[in-house]
Amino acid sequence: MTTRAVNQLSRFNAVSLAAGFAFLYLPIVILVIYSFNASRLVTVWGGWSLHWYREFFNDRAMLEAAWMSFRVAATSATIATLLGTLAAIALSRGERFRGRTLFSGMLYAPLVMPEVITGLSLLLLFVAINAERGFWTVTIAHTTLTLCFVAVVVQSRLGSLDRSLEEAAMDLGCDPARAFVAVTLPLIVPAIAAGWMLAFTLSLDDLVIASFTTGPGSATLPIRIYSEVRLGVKPEINAICTLVIALIAVVIVVASLATKLSSARGESAAPL
Repeated sequence: MTTRAVNQLSRFNAVSLAAGFAFLYLPIVILVIYSFNASRLVTVWGGWSLHWYREFFNDRAMLEAAWMSFRVAATSATIATLLGTLAAIALSRGERFRGRTLFSGMLYAPLVMPEVITGLSLLLLFVAINAERGFWTVTIAHTTLTLCFVAVVVQSRLGSLDRSLEEAAMDLGCDPARAFVAVTLPLIVPAIAAGWMLAFTLSLDDLVIASFTTGPGSATLPIRIYSEVRLGVKPEINAICTLVIALIAVVIVVASLATKLSSARGESAAPL
C-alpha cells in the first residue's frame, strides 16, 4: 500500500471518528452551553449567565429530589458492591458446585433484562408483600439492577489474578481466609471501588425502575426532571442536567483510574 493510500485511509478514519463523536456528544455540548443561557426561552440565546444554576439551588423540590437520588444511589451501590463482590468470589474462587451455571445465569440476567420487566416484577412483588413504596423499595430495586454489574467487574479482576500468590501465602502459614484478606483483597480493591462507582452512576441515572417502585414523597431527580420536561423544557433543567453530567464524568474518570491502578498492581505482583 502506497503512502498516499495510507494518508487517505487515515484521513477517512479521522473523519469517521469525528462524525461518531459529534453524533454522540454534540447534543450534550449544546445542552451544556444553553444551561448558561440568560434567556427564559430555551431556543433563544440571551447571553451568558449563571441565573438558572441559582434557580436550581433555590428550588426546594428539585433539591429534595436530588438528595433522594444521592441517598438511594449511595445506599444501593454499597449494598450491591458487598453482595456483588461476594457473588464474584463465589464464582471465581469456589469449587464448581452443583447449580453454578444456573446461579451465574440468574446473577447476570439483569444485564440483558429490559428495565420495564424488572421494574414491573419488583412492583408486583412489593404489592404482594404489602410493602410501602418509598426510599427502601427504590433502593432494593436499584440494588437488584446494579449488583450484576459489580459482580462482572470484580469477577473479571479476580480471573486475571495469579492464584499462586494465595497459594504462596498459605504455604507460609496463612489459612485461606487470611491469605485472601492479606493478598487478594488489596489487589481487587480498585475493582471493587470501580464497581461501586459504576453502581452509583447507574442508580443515579435510572428512571424506568424508579418510576415503578417509588412512592409519594420519594421521587428521585430523574423522575422529577421527567415530570417537569413533560410540561415544557425550562432552562433550569439544562442546568440540572449539566451538573449531573459533570458528576457522572468525574465518577467515570475515577472508576477508569481505579481499574487501571488495579491492572497495574496485578502486573507488578505477577511472578517473574
